[in-house]
Amino acid sequence: MRGLEGVQVDAWGYPDREVLPSSMFRISSVCGGVVLGAYAADAPEGGPQLPFGLAYGFPALVGGQLWHHSHLLAVHPDWRGSGLAVALKYAQRERVLAQGIQRMTWTFDPLIARNARLNLGKLGARAVSYHPDWYAMGDDPATAFPADRLMIEWDLSQPRAAHPPPAPDGEVVLAAVPEGEEPDAPRLNLNDLQVLAEVPRKAELMNEAQRLGWRLALREVLGEYMGRGYVVTDVAADGERVYYVLTRDPQTA
Repeated sequence: MRGLEGVQVDAWGYPDREVLPSSMFRISSVCGGVVLGAYAADAPEGGPQLPFGLAYGFPALVGGQLWHHSHLLAVHPDWRGSGLAVALKYAQRERVLAQGIQRMTWTFDPLIARNARLNLGKLGARAVSYHPDWYAMGDDPATAFPADRLMIEWDLSQPRAAHPPPAPDGEVVLAAVPEGEEPDAPRLNLNDLQVLAEVPRKAELMNEAQRLGWRLALREVLGEYMGRGYVVTDVAADGERVYYVLTRDPQTA
C-alpha cells in the first residue's frame, strides 16, 4: 500500500499533502473499494517489488443509485503509451462487475487530450457533465490554475471496442485562431445533433497563459452544450488537430 503513494508522486509530482495515503487504500480494500497495483512480471526475487501503476475506486451511493467511482488512475511516465492504463481499467471493471455493479464514473482534465483519447476512444466511455473548479489546487483560489473536470460514465455491461480516432464530422464550435495556438471565439448558439470542440493536442507543453485561455474557452463551450443535453462521445482527429465530439439526443430540445 505504501508503494502506491510513490506511484502518485511519480505520475503527477504530488506534494505530500495531495497524496492519498496508504491507510486509505488499506481500509478501502476491505470495505468494498478496489485497489490495484501494476508490477513487473519479471522483477527479481528477494528485493522489494515496487508498483508503477495504480487504479483505485470505491462504491458510490446517491439518490438510491449505486455505482463505482474510480478516484485514481496513475501510471509512471515511463509506462505511458504502453497499454497499462487500459489494462488497469479493465482489471478494475472485472472486479466491479463481480460486486454486481454495472456503472463506473471518474473525472479527468478536459485539457489533457491523451486522457480524453483513453477514456472516450479506447474504453468507449462518454463524458456526461462539466464541473468548473472541481478541485482546489492551490491555497489561493485567485491565483491557482482552475482545476475543471469532465465527469466520465462507463457502462460496464456493454464495453465498446477501441477504435482509431474518426475524422471530424460536424460544425466546429471551438477552434484555434487561424495560424495560431490560442482559442478563437466560441460559437454557442448551434443546435446540430453533433458539434466539434477543439482541444490542444499537447496543452501541457503550452505556457500558462495559453493553457488558461483554452481552459476558459472549453469551460464556456462544454459547459454550455453539455448543459443543454449534449454528451462527449468521442475524440476526432485531423492531422495534429484534435476535437471533442459532442452529440445531442434527438429528443432533447
